[in-house]
Amino acid sequence: MKPMTKPFIIQERDVEAVRLPGDGAFWLLEDSERTNGLFGANRLLLQAGADGTRPHHHTLSTEFFYILDGTMEFLVDGQRHRVDKGGLVVVPPNVVHAFGASADGPAEFFAVLTPGIVRFEYFRQLGRIARGEAGWDSMDDLHDTYDVHFDGEPDWR
Repeated sequence: MKPMTKPFIIQERDVEAVRLPGDGAFWLLEDSERTNGLFGANRLLLQAGADGTRPHHHTLSTEFFYILDGTMEFLVDGQRHRVDKGGLVVVPPNVVHAFGASADGPAEFFAVLTPGIVRFEYFRQLGRIARGEAGWDSMDDLHDTYDVHFDGEPDWR
């Protein structure tokens, strides 16, 4: 991986938003292209009780979740955790995890995957699935491409 050579600034007004049911959304901040694969970054707002994704793991990337607001529920390596605003969750490669907003209210978090893999199309597809425009089976041929490997049923809670 080549080091980054140029700084960059991303303004919210310039960020693609993938709308989710209700007022939820993914904000696609960096798809690892400007970082030479160093990292990818997203922001996600989930409505009360909404799942972010089903149990899965990444073989290449470590994933960091920083909770900006609300309370998130995480499944990490078979154990459930509630993480409040200001909390950080770090998931190394090959550890099964899932996440969603608690039933108490909406939750927002910032996520970074390192090394980064170009995977904005994965998040766009998750949006289509969440809006009922596609089924989970639409991801079947994309696991290796996006390094997202499902490890369980959608109803993990």
